[in-house]
Amino acid sequence: MKWIKFIIAILLLPVCIGAVEALFQVLHAIVGEDSMATWVAVCGGAASWLVVYSFLPKPMLIYVFGHELTHALWTWLFGGKVKKFKASSSGGHVVVTKNNFLITLAPYFFPVYAVLVIVAFLIGHLIWNWMPYLVWFHLSLGAAYAFHLTLTWHILKTEQSDITQHGYIFSAVIILIGNIIVLMLGVPLLGSSRVGILTAFHWWFDATVGVVQRMEKFF
Repeated sequence: MKWIKFIIAILLLPVCIGAVEALFQVLHAIVGEDSMATWVAVCGGAASWLVVYSFLPKPMLIYVFGHELTHALWTWLFGGKVKKFKASSSGGHVVVTKNNFLITLAPYFFPVYAVLVIVAFLIGHLIWNWMPYLVWFHLSLGAAYAFHLTLTWHILKTEQSDITQHGYIFSAVIILIGNIIVLMLGVPLLGSSRVGILTAFHWWFDATVGVVQRMEKFF
């Protein structure tokens, strides 16, 4: 059924282009003096991880564990069960009772460690009031998301069965859209309410319509 997925991927290309345009619009709108400290911390955390990534051995065991954990989490999300879980620095796999393209491709767009940082901070804040440590949360979040992006890109340089299973074009489209959705949900929350999540997705819809209209004129 890869040819059907290929057709779907082609039809979703305007959505991808609109997503990128809308994301730049959101980023442009939220950057301001009231959110500068937040973004400095997030970018500082990302930069710190990039130094580690560039000059130290890559922590593949940690990445592979998160990769397989994401498969497991999304399997549970869809009502499936995990029968076997294995992770090592050289690779890993899970045996599950349910599978679909979202479960297969989730590790490439769902930043599991960034989500764990958010959950840990929320729990800590509810119990101990961690607002004085907000800058450390932003630093950790930036590092965790950069961890996700860099090591995902690193493993995509080699052939991945998750990708070949659904076809390269379809997988690339789903991974791009998935990453944009994560950013559309997360970035507005860091922008001091300059742009709401619903507004961000509305801009995405408008940008996609604009892409389709431009394509109609071209053809």
